[in-house]
Amino acid sequence: MHEETARPAEVAHTDDVIGEVPHWEAAAGRLWWIDILKPALHRLDTASGEVRSWTPPEKLGSYGRRRDGTMVVGGRGGIALWHPETGRFDRLSEPEADRPDNILNDGRVGPDGRFVIASMNKRLAGPTGRLWQVDGDGTTRCLQDGDIHLPNAICWSPDGATMYLGDSHTNMIWQYDYDRASGAIGNRRLFADTSDLPGDCDGASIDSEGFLWNARFGGACLIRFAPDGRAERLLHLPVSQPTHVTFGGADLATLYVTSGHFRLSDEVKAAEPMSGGLLALPAPCPGLPETPFAEG
Repeated sequence: MHEETARPAEVAHTDDVIGEVPHWEAAAGRLWWIDILKPALHRLDTASGEVRSWTPPEKLGSYGRRRDGTMVVGGRGGIALWHPETGRFDRLSEPEADRPDNILNDGRVGPDGRFVIASMNKRLAGPTGRLWQVDGDGTTRCLQDGDIHLPNAICWSPDGATMYLGDSHTNMIWQYDYDRASGAIGNRRLFADTSDLPGDCDGASIDSEGFLWNARFGGACLIRFAPDGRAERLLHLPVSQPTHVTFGGADLATLYVTSGHFRLSDEVKAAEPMSGGLLALPAPCPGLPETPFAEG
């Protein structure tokens, strides 16, 4: 595995406790992300450098965007549509209502326009999480029940035929066959056992060559995995808690990395002034465009 030290720029310092789910809005040249604990939604205008923030109606685990600015969100109360500019918030479903100790965590819009989101036990008391899928009309269905501790790293291969799901508790990244027509998953198998690598498996994105970029929470790095699951590259970062990574900018040639300072000591935070900020660095390989919710 090739290793190198990255020298990213901090393009926004929002002092996030746990920043998550960076999303590139190509048409406007803007980068969106959330802080799941503050809670907050942020938007960076990359041309002007202006950052705007909103407080969501509830803590969010993840979200997906529609072209009209509405977001499908997975929050503490369930699945909803939220328009930050107007404040409108419409509940679609409460998929974890029968498991009050579960909360919704990582999620993403797939290449078919469906929103896929996974849940977890908020006390990490066991693998009680489920994998849910939300259609454009709000229909919510369960794709997997159980065997999920702390879900992260949801993303898809360039052809959309393979979906990835990581577990930060076990440090395993799984892959599934994905049917874009129906949204069905199958043939779950191990993609990579990352337990011997630095940090814990957190958010991930796929580049145009089909390699998976994984943020390593507590490991101060990004790791790029080849399509066969081999760890191909490690980029050391100046923050110990990188949380998620995506591609943006011109030609999707910039890596944007969210970060946090969850329970870091004052001494560590002082030594890591970028912790809790949004970082940007050149990508050695461009990424893939994101599909808007309900438009696949």
